Amino acid sequence: MTAAAAARVGRFYTAARRHPWVLGKVADWKIPLGPYTPAQIAVAVGGGFLLVKTISWWSWMGPIPLVAWILAIWTVRRPKIRGRAPMQAAVGWVLLTRQPQGGRIGGRAARDRAPRPLLGGFTIEGEPAPGPAAKSTPSPAAQQSAPPAPLPRPAAGRSFAPRRTKPAAPAVTAGPASGVQQLLALAQQNGGAR
Repeated sequence: MTAAAAARVGRFYTAARRHPWVLGKVADWKIPLGPYTPAQIAVAVGGGFLLVKTISWWSWMGPIPLVAWILAIWTVRRPKIRGRAPMQAAVGWVLLTRQPQGGRIGGRAARDRAPRPLLGGFTIEGEPAPGPAAKSTPSPAAQQSAPPAPLPRPAAGRSFAPRRTKPAAPAVTAGPASGVQQLLALAQQNGGAR
């Protein structure tokens, strides 16, 4: 067997190997009919106290309440509530009732923000519609040299006319940018001079 194979260890802990907490001995004295689970101890102590305090109510019934108490202790020896022990289930129910309604985020109660109105406004600005006298368009050279005119603001109130965009001016290159473009421009100039 190699060292790598000897180092591999697998352990499985199934429900059969999980033993519940029980009480079977107190010092050297073994409890009769034990061991007892925490649920059985709680029913025995609580039920015994209740029977002693209410003996005047049930004494006319004879041993029936005592037999019912012993059956209740025997019944809760291995109960499960959705797969959990009764004490764990009771703690879960108490914790559930203490949870905030919206749950928790980072350990703190999650709350929605208070509703508030969303107020706002907007203004649509645009060029005035061209009139009959403004039908003539300037030449492309005049469009390139003239700086764009600022858009007029509405006089008062809000204008809800649709915004018109200016057409983009054609891109004018200042000259060849790369070495190849410079050579092509030089060849065109020399070819045109011949």
